[in-house]
Amino acid sequence: MSTIQNERILLVSRPKGVPTAENFTIDQQPLEEAAEGQLQIQTLYISVDPYMRGRMSEAKSYAASYALNEPVSGGSIGKVLQSNDSRYQEGDIVVGGWGWQRYAVVDADTCRKVDPELAPISTAVGVLGMPGLTAYFGTLRIGNPQPGETLVVSGAGGAVGMLVGQIGKIKGCRVVGISGSEEKNRYLLDELGFDAVINYKDEKPVREALEEACPDGVDIYFDNVGGEISDAVIDLLNTNARIPLCGQISLYNNEKPDIGPRIQPTLLKRTVLLKGFLVGDYAADAAEGLKEMGSWVKEGKLKYRENVVEGFENTPQAFIGLFSGENLGKQLVKVTD
Repeated sequence: MSTIQNERILLVSRPKGVPTAENFTIDQQPLEEAAEGQLQIQTLYISVDPYMRGRMSEAKSYAASYALNEPVSGGSIGKVLQSNDSRYQEGDIVVGGWGWQRYAVVDADTCRKVDPELAPISTAVGVLGMPGLTAYFGTLRIGNPQPGETLVVSGAGGAVGMLVGQIGKIKGCRVVGISGSEEKNRYLLDELGFDAVINYKDEKPVREALEEACPDGVDIYFDNVGGEISDAVIDLLNTNARIPLCGQISLYNNEKPDIGPRIQPTLLKRTVLLKGFLVGDYAADAAEGLKEMGSWVKEGKLKYRENVVEGFENTPQAFIGLFSGENLGKQLVKVTD
């Protein structure tokens, strides 16, 4: 048994509505040695993502619910301390899903090596990780953007949304972003080249702002948020529009099903494609996506932002902040250098 004491953040109760600090606790236990085919890892960065909220519920979904009194699992980046697999050496940087703990012992097959020379290692859970691939495949495979079309993306200031908009620009679209702060919208306009932005917290109704920003209607709607914002966008869809359905963050903390407009008549009359997707659907093509995204980053065609919270103990608060829109770009927790 290792002499290292491992701190872990456990889910101790299922949130009702927005998660609170009381849903989590920190424990300690001795770190195991790496067995054959395993790696002993020290965590450097932890990724916190909206999808984790769904797994904190017992409701049936595409992934199993988190078990109570166990560490919250999710994307993490770490340094190999001990390897019992010939593919990895001590000191290698890896990305995997061991989640909210300072150290971990994991099967080597569940990790991927990160090249620190390619880009900052934090990008392995951001633009060159799950959020980047989500934006890439959702936009290109489902959205199928064509030059001159109008692409609207909600949650545009988040890790996925800002990449969706930039991919749309690369493909020649007019891009409109919806977010909840002037800071985010200014970044989308000035730094990322979005054509128009909408602050859904403004006094002007989102529908009215959309009509001004999308005079020719909407051809692609990349939906990250759901709710009333999506209702407003759907009213403006053009014939043969496409909707990559990625997330519904406005609804994740609802304790009862949301009641909204019946959208099926609109989708039918305008022959709209609405397709929900998971990034894992495209796992076989992940290397292709990472290669092209990496090229765009290297060429300066694709920019990204990271919101980094310092300190392992602050992981729950960083996660909770996602639901009030505190993050501009990818939300990360830096555990150690």
